[in-house]
Amino acid sequence: MAELVFFSGTMDSGKSTLALQVDHNHRARGRRGLLFTRDDRAGADTISSRLGLRRPAHEVTAGTDFEAVVSRAREDGPLDYLVCDEAQFYRPEQVEQLARVVDEAGVDVYAFGITSDFRTRLFPGSARLVELADRVQVLQVEALCWCGARATHNARTVDGTMVTDGEQVVVGDVSAGAGAVGYEVLCRRHHMRRETEATAGRRAPSTTTDVDVREAAARPC
Repeated sequence: MAELVFFSGTMDSGKSTLALQVDHNHRARGRRGLLFTRDDRAGADTISSRLGLRRPAHEVTAGTDFEAVVSRAREDGPLDYLVCDEAQFYRPEQVEQLARVVDEAGVDVYAFGITSDFRTRLFPGSARLVELADRVQVLQVEALCWCGARATHNARTVDGTMVTDGEQVVVGDVSAGAGAVGYEVLCRRHHMRRETEATAGRRAPSTTTDVDVREAAARPC
């Protein structure tokens, strides 16, 4: 039976890399699929990985109707799967469309996205995926905070300083330059302290806590 699977993780956890790998594996077995994305860092109509991999994809907009797209695609032959990257940006109604594509058309849907935003609030698309998915899989590649601990939260930065106000969706990247909107993954402790790598480097350490964390992260289990 077809499934709706949501692969979730923070930034830098390899979501887009896995999305492209899933597509490759299915195509290698002769399955036909469609790729979708929204607001990819490389621009429209592309799924890109920070490892340098990329593939053309359909750009999702607020008006995209997945059921209609699948119906048209099936006029040219069987359709086996959809790979949907940056799914956190999809409207909840579009996630419901994806669920119906699975249930009514028998097409597998593999969705990839970030669960929560820079304010630690769930993206509406991700929340609906958690509610409807047959399976939710947390990616096993762990992103790391600047202190060496496991990163669990996404932070938005401007000139290296963490910000907590603004629109939920603002396209940026982890390599943003001075004055630009950027993103950084942090452990919960440093997200709550609003300490990014840049701002932590601007202060003299008052405790050994951060050093202890680095040493603990490097210590073998």
